[in-house]
Amino acid sequence: MFNYQFDWAIVTSGQYFEWILSGVKVTIQLSLVSIALAFILGLLVAVMRMSQNAPIRWFAMGYLEFFRNTPLLVQIFFWYFGSDKILPQAARDWLYSMNFEFAAAVIALTIYTSAFIAEDIRSGVRSIPKEQMEAARSSGFSYVRSMLYIILPQAVRITIPPLINQFLNLAKNSSLAMTIGVAELTYQARQVESYTFKGFEAFTAATLVYLVISLVITALVTLYSKKVLSPIGMR
Repeated sequence: MFNYQFDWAIVTSGQYFEWILSGVKVTIQLSLVSIALAFILGLLVAVMRMSQNAPIRWFAMGYLEFFRNTPLLVQIFFWYFGSDKILPQAARDWLYSMNFEFAAAVIALTIYTSAFIAEDIRSGVRSIPKEQMEAARSSGFSYVRSMLYIILPQAVRITIPPLINQFLNLAKNSSLAMTIGVAELTYQARQVESYTFKGFEAFTAATLVYLVISLVITALVTLYSKKVLSPIGMR
């Protein structure tokens, strides 16, 4: 029979609770920093992908295909073990003076997620009637100004739900940062298990935290869709 004594107090009080709480904070920090940078980079790559300049467009296409089709874990290892080979000395010195493991995870998560965000934004742009671009160009706007002031603001508004979904995916993918020593939630749960041999309790707590984060983000998507997108669709 199943006679395991589940000791919930292990992860709800004392030092081990503080470890779990610390891991939650690092997970949230890692996710917020990475998604902010990924949005900026994804927006830039999306514009490059739609550029009328062929070399720029081909570069963006290569970027998207490479980072969307290689495993995130491999990319994390690449930046952790290989950054000292490709970055200039000043950049390496700055990274090592900071939390290098955290920085390497941010770089990997940012670049990986930006490739998916770029495609979401590009899909949003393609949903905007092409007549708007033609009207902007006929009014004297350049291609870049037309994108910045006319097309992209509308496209980003439309793509908010998939962008929030990318944030959800990034929050879950951040657990892979434990492989390079980032003390996020999964790492701390593993530490609790190592010290207490209570892996069931430790990873149950971690699972519940990830579930709560996912449900909160899903609720935000639903609320946004009802409050913003539904009125737009009814016009």
